[in-house]
Amino acid sequence: MLDIVAEARGLTKKYGEKTVVNGISFQIKKGECYGLLGPNGAGKTSTMKMMYGATPISGGELHILGLDATSKSSEIKKRIGVVPQDDGLDTDFTVLENLIIYGSYHNLPSEVAQSRGRELLRFMSIDEKSQASVDTLSGGMKRRLAIARGMINQPEMLFLDEPTTGLDPQARLLIWDNLRGLKKQGMSMVLTTHYMEEAYQICDRLAIMDHGKFLCEGRPKDLVRDHIGKEVVEFSCEEKDKKYLSDKVREKFDYQVIRNRFHLFIKENQEGKDAMGLIPTDYLTIRKATLEDVFLKVAGHDLRD
Repeated sequence: MLDIVAEARGLTKKYGEKTVVNGISFQIKKGECYGLLGPNGAGKTSTMKMMYGATPISGGELHILGLDATSKSSEIKKRIGVVPQDDGLDTDFTVLENLIIYGSYHNLPSEVAQSRGRELLRFMSIDEKSQASVDTLSGGMKRRLAIARGMINQPEMLFLDEPTTGLDPQARLLIWDNLRGLKKQGMSMVLTTHYMEEAYQICDRLAIMDHGKFLCEGRPKDLVRDHIGKEVVEFSCEEKDKKYLSDKVREKFDYQVIRNRFHLFIKENQEGKDAMGLIPTDYLTIRKATLEDVFLKVAGHDLRD
């Protein structure tokens, strides 16, 4: 059996009377990337903050690297790395100095922090910027530097809170490659993200949560297969035709209506073309099912603040 690097049982977080994490349970295996997905306010960041010791646990049990997260928080912090949403990089220092200074917080000798810092900058493909001011870096470079900073203490487990939010596609792909490289090295990771493709590409397993609870959990491809199927047929309709079309499709297909657009979920024993003769429109789209379809089905599609 693979080692378990994180385990929660009935994990709960309250702010006053408001419960933001409501009795969730999970296990994370050594060497895997575990994703937390959900709408704004679902409880993802609160869950992660309890895991890396930034906020106290209100109830339940949580163990990180075999240590009780309530009584052994200081010991856990020495063995993990954290990449928060806010980079928090110090613009008064160079790129390399940011790593050296952060290394001092982990009691690393300056020469050790400098050596590790240069190695991490090479790994993140920003070693040519080692003497540059942080202000001169692009958004993608700053995120790579933040990831490097989170690894300066050679952590056994890395927490990444929305590591590519706001980045352009090229920068996002480069960070994905970096994270895959860490997985190959055996790094255990916990990742929150709003990008479904990111979760599908990087996470070995993930949970979709809302209102502080898990809605589903599993491998990305299994969640797509079990909740959606192999394909999705999409078409739009007039508001007045919704009920009529719902009556036509509900006996043959699992489906979801998002505003005025139908999404028919085509299972393994069905074919997308079967819908073509059923729906009175030439404007059908047949595409591969995705993790985003799962997200919209289980978490809903209402906008959140």
